[in-house]
Amino acid sequence: MGTDPTTVDPAVSTGIGVVGTIIYLAFLALAIVVMWKVFVKAGQPGWAAIIPIYNIYVWLKVAGRPGWWLILFLIPIVNIVMSVIVSIDIAKSFAKDAVFGVVALWLFSIIGYAILAFGGAQYRGPAALVGQQAAYKG
Repeated sequence: MGTDPTTVDPAVSTGIGVVGTIIYLAFLALAIVVMWKVFVKAGQPGWAAIIPIYNIYVWLKVAGRPGWWLILFLIPIVNIVMSVIVSIDIAKSFAKDAVFGVVALWLFSIIGYAILAFGGAQYRGPAALVGQQAAYKG
């Protein structure tokens, strides 16, 4: 007597899929533009934002961390801790505080990086290198 409530009209499911794909592609395009602008502000090539793995390497360089830290991003749980540390370093590199690094750059990444990309933040150099001392040359 009527339609089965467990079935979905194929046109509806197709529409949901198409709309979802458009939203995903718009979000992806925004993320690429934002990271491109942040990399350019930091004196790195903007195209690095679209190359997988290499973009993490450039992200580490902007923060002033060594390139071998890229390996640490492959270890579960460690990668979460590393991303928080690097986010704080990126925030400090753009003259922002650690709270901005954790909340804006780590928790709400696209918003935080958009603030860096399109706001008045200027790159001050790799923050992680500021506290390091030169090697002893005795």
